[in-house]
Amino acid sequence: MASGSALGNHTQRGRNVILAAAVAAAIVAIKRARSPSAPQSPKEEAVTERRPSSAAGIDMVFVRRLMKLLPILVPSPWCKETFYIALVAVLMALRTLCDVWQIRNGTSIETAIIARDSKAFRLYMTRFALSMLPIAAVNNLLKMSLNEIALCFRTRLTHHFYRLYLSGFNCYKMSNLDDRINNVDQLLTQDIDKFANSLADLYSNLSKPILDIVIYARKLSESVGGFWAPGGMIAYLIASGVVLTHLRRPLGQFTVKEQRLEGRLRHVSSRLIVNCEEVAFYRGTQRELHWVEETYRRLEQHMHRMMRFRLAVGMVDTVVAKYMATIVGYYIVSRPLLDLANTRHKSATQKELQESYYRSGRMMLQMAQAMGRLILAGRELTRLAGFTARVDELATVLQDLDEDKFQRLTLSRAPSRHSLRSEDIEAALSDEQWAPGAGEKVESDGVIRMVNMPIITPKNEMLVRSLNMEVRSGMNTLICGPNGCGKSSLFRILGDLWPVYGGRLEKPRPDKMFYIPQKPYLSLGTLRDQVIYPHSRESMIRSGRGDSDLRDLLDKVMLGYLADTRDDGWDATDDWADVLSGGEKQRLAMARLYYHRPQFAILDECTSAVSVDVEGAMYDECARLGITLLTVSHRKSLWKYHQWVLRFDGLGSAKFSRIDDSGDELAPDHADRP
Repeated sequence: MASGSALGNHTQRGRNVILAAAVAAAIVAIKRARSPSAPQSPKEEAVTERRPSSAAGIDMVFVRRLMKLLPILVPSPWCKETFYIALVAVLMALRTLCDVWQIRNGTSIETAIIARDSKAFRLYMTRFALSMLPIAAVNNLLKMSLNEIALCFRTRLTHHFYRLYLSGFNCYKMSNLDDRINNVDQLLTQDIDKFANSLADLYSNLSKPILDIVIYARKLSESVGGFWAPGGMIAYLIASGVVLTHLRRPLGQFTVKEQRLEGRLRHVSSRLIVNCEEVAFYRGTQRELHWVEETYRRLEQHMHRMMRFRLAVGMVDTVVAKYMATIVGYYIVSRPLLDLANTRHKSATQKELQESYYRSGRMMLQMAQAMGRLILAGRELTRLAGFTARVDELATVLQDLDEDKFQRLTLSRAPSRHSLRSEDIEAALSDEQWAPGAGEKVESDGVIRMVNMPIITPKNEMLVRSLNMEVRSGMNTLICGPNGCGKSSLFRILGDLWPVYGGRLEKPRPDKMFYIPQKPYLSLGTLRDQVIYPHSRESMIRSGRGDSDLRDLLDKVMLGYLADTRDDGWDATDDWADVLSGGEKQRLAMARLYYHRPQFAILDECTSAVSVDVEGAMYDECARLGITLLTVSHRKSLWKYHQWVLRFDGLGSAKFSRIDDSGDELAPDHADRP
């Protein structure tokens, strides 16, 4: 006997040593996973230094971010999201009550089997059979309602952020004026979806265990004769929750970085799809493969590190939330039954003791499992903190852009070949009156006037120190100068894409100006949509025009056959950017110009793929419609359609003057060609 007892004690000590070693190894692994990773390359270090930290943990910052998004997710007490949230709460309460009833009914079935009571067995089995359909209905309604909540959250966020993203010029500003977010498509699609699902799951994973604990604690206190039993479990929950929450803190940062790297990989892949023709011409597939594999390698390394961290945390989670919670539960349930002086069970029969143990034990087990789920929910809460940080960053940046507040993490002060000298840039930008939005912008009908207006890029590169010009209706102006001197930059300022840093800008309201680039944009939709873009068919009809008017416009640019050669005519849909040639796209863009008929049109090399005779006909039509042109072109044939010239010298100055009849203003000896 003594030998057997010693052997048992030795075995128990061995198990304790193994358990302690496993927990210690897990803690060491967690510390290693939280330590800095391998040294980065200089380029990666520069990127890390310039990117603002997005701390993601369970703290007040997380709570404030979530509260900031809450009005978007649940805009009113009477919305459908509120209905589904309330429905889930009711269904979770019903499910817990069903679990309590199943415990009692299951205990009664087992007691009837042990007592060999056929009548009681049939009664309780009949009750169980009749309850299957209602319980199944509750469980599946709960799952459907949670999915509805996740879908509603995603719908609200998607609509809200896309409206902000496509409000004004925010989509342009995010890509060109502000570089806090590099992969907005990742945020608008995958990150919002994961945030919505994570938040909906967390609602269930937190509220259901809490509800279970409350109900089982009440039932258990009635069963064991006091609140000390559930109170002990709750004390263990609080202590273990504090420890595990501290250990899981890095998981939020892991989630933020994972989504950022996923977005980078998505960007590299989509960029390859967009530029596949150029890559093929340059025979650059192997180089592109290098970039794809390098991007994926960084993601893979991060995922391996995150999996090692999860392994370590998972070991501690399993021991603390599952096994230790079960041990505590068994100990608490056993105390009244093993205490021979307990008056509650002193005169109980073996059957009554057995039934009491089964009922109390199962309730305690359910309560312990609920506490385990609640402890493990902290891991999902930390992951939600990461998604919340990403979505909050998107909300903050879009709100700033909507208020014309830009931030660039990298500012280029190095002068280009045609920009001012670096010391001139520093001196100019140190002037208090030159800052984004510091210039005066005034709406003025029938005139474009610039007074002492500088042209400064979003990278703080000054191209022109002070520009003065006045173009009234009918003053067609040719714009010329070397590459990078500020021609396209001027158009971006006129189009409200870039802020005015100083001076004064007078121009008509946006709907009276129109811009046509060298590569026209063709939208999704029908042939009709290409001509009237960005108008809809309904707005075209309200303006009193129809398809016959559009046909006249196409005839003027020699594209009438586009409506004739398609079975659906104006309702034909196609990938217009692929099916139309370069010249057809440019002529279609001119038809779009005729449709909108603005006061001023900015033409940026928009007829480079059109023959000279067709080009002349299109410029004659612009004159007939009274459209004043600001044109950038290399063609001498267009000089006769313009009376004025704005000439950039590429050294920080520009001159606005009349073109004389001999065309000397644009002669080659002036070193400026349009």
